[in-house]
This record gives sequence, structure tokens and C-alpha cells, in this order.
Amino acid sequence: MKLTAVPSDLKPIAGRVVDYIFGMDLTWDWPGGVAFYGVSSIFEATGEQAYLERMAGWCDEYIEAGLPIWNVNTCAMGHMLLTLYEHTQDQKYLDLILSKIDYIQNKAPRFGERVLQHTVSAKNDFPEQCWADTLFMAAYFMLRTGVMLGEKPLIEDALHQFYWHIHYLQDEDSGLWYHGYNNIRKDHMSGIYWARANAWAAYTMSRAARVVPEGYLYPPMMHIWSSLRDQLAAIKKLQKDNGLWGTVLDAPEAYGEVSATAGIAAAMLMQGNPLHAKYVQKALDGVLDNIAANGRVLNVSGGTAVMKDVEDYLAVDRKWAQGWGQGLALALLAAAIQIGE
Repeated sequence: MKLTAVPSDLKPIAGRVVDYIFGMDLTWDWPGGVAFYGVSSIFEATGEQAYLERMAGWCDEYIEAGLPIWNVNTCAMGHMLLTLYEHTQDQKYLDLILSKIDYIQNKAPRFGERVLQHTVSAKNDFPEQCWADTLFMAAYFMLRTGVMLGEKPLIEDALHQFYWHIHYLQDEDSGLWYHGYNNIRKDHMSGIYWARANAWAAYTMSRAARVVPEGYLYPPMMHIWSSLRDQLAAIKKLQKDNGLWGTVLDAPEAYGEVSATAGIAAAMLMQGNPLHAKYVQKALDGVLDNIAANGRVLNVSGGTAVMKDVEDYLAVDRKWAQGWGQGLALALLAAAIQIGE
């Protein structure tokens, strides 16, 4: 896929986004998990050792200060741990990875066909609710760990999560993803096609299609490939003139949301369809227009539960920098750098 941006132009921009992350008061939770996933992605794309050293320094200091109780959202920090372990072989990082995996597989609330319930604390936050966010925070982490350790049952459990999240959350008629599903009520609650939910789904499915060796030997992978194909075919038609996607995808009045745009565009890049290049280029330009000189990523919606209606989604504030906005912007920049090398 051909883009006009070149790695030599994108790398210093990514560096400023990384610098901004390390100036934020992030904690061991999902905002930090996505932010440091982005730093890990840029490290992998550029080989810049300073990124790895800064992550290790932050992580080691936090370990010494004390870690929280695991839930689905705190497991997102596992992505950084995977990168640190792969490149340092430090046992303490592997021990934490395995602790998170033990929680996901043996302690995390599940429902129905052993589908992970979305949790944000040690409580039973959203009984029998399936959220697209879980794919990034837990399922994709589980998949990466299974691949790294060569543990087929772990890979299969991760792909099982993708299969059932597709089943519960993707609208077969439109190809778009709902934000959440309530298994008790058997509905999608407000039934909103939230953009960042679609980004979590598209990005992690595109990564799953790349990271699993001989993925075609796993039956759920064919389900993932078809789901992603239909989702991106629908999403590309909803892109705004400024290159962004609205925070509610099918609401014309919705503001352009940068974190979702970055995740969707990165998924398109990794999917590799050359006919997506014009959409990716517009999205990349739109994201770059929303990165301030100091590396702050602008126009990122705040943390968002499954809201009651479209108006509530549109009312979510986008004034502040967010870890997920920084991280998903870096994921896009990393994908663009790797395509251009």
C-alpha cells in the first residue's frame, strides 16, 4: 500500500507523542495499557532502544510501588510486558504476564460459551455484558502471549473470544460493530455503532490475522477474516471529508474522533487492500492534523461506557489528552512507518 508520508517525517512526530506519554500521570490501567502498547509499537517499528529503556524504567518503578488487582482493563498493561520480556528476557515480566493470563483464564467472570465479561474493577461491573473493548484489553493480549509461548490452547481461547465477540457485537446487515451486548436482556442496549468499539475490533482482528503462525489452521480465523473484510467495507463509506470517522459512525452530526480513526486506519494498513490506500491516507492526514507540536493527540473522546443514546455519546468530552488516543495514534504511525520502510 502506497502512502505519501515517509518514515523520516513520521518518526520525529512519533517521538513527540511518546514524550507526551511519559509526561502523563498514567497508572497501571487500560489508558496506560493502550499508551504503552503504542510506545511498544513504535519501538518495534523503529528499533529505537531509548523507547524500550523508558518503558522498562516506568514499569520497574510501578512494580516497586505496588500493582492493582487484575481485571479485564488492567490486563491491557500486559502488552508492554510482552515487549519488555521479549527483548530483555527478564523473568519478572514473564511472571506478571503469566499472572494476568491466569486471571483471564481461571478467575475472570465469563458467561454463556465462556465469553469474557467486561470488567473495570474487582467487582462484577457489568454482569454478562460483552464489550468490544475486551478484545484489545484481554483477548489480543492472550493471543500474543499464546504465540510467544507456543501455547496452542491459549491461542484457541483467544480466538474463541474473537469468535463470540463477533457473534454478539457485529451487525451482519451493516457490517458495523455495536459497542456492547447484554446477555441477560439479550440486546445491544442502546444499539450504537460507536467508532472506538469498531476500532478495537478492526485493529485487533487485523493483528490476529498477522501474528498467528499458520492462522488458516484455526477455524475461527476464517470467521475473523470475513468479519474484518465486511466491517472495513462498511466503515470506509462513512469517512468524513477531513479524514476522520465520527464518534458514532452512522450519525452525520457526530464529531470526528481521532483515536477511533487511528485504530481503523491502522487496521486498514495491516489488512493490505491497496484500494484502501486513499482512505488510509485521508485518515493519516487527519490524525497528523490533530497532533500538537508537543505531541499531544487532540480530539480524543473521554472514557465511554455503553451509553443510553446517540446524544450521550456525542456529549462525551474530547478536551483532554487520553492514554488511548496517544497509543492508537502511535499504532497508526508505527504501521505507516513499517509500510514505508
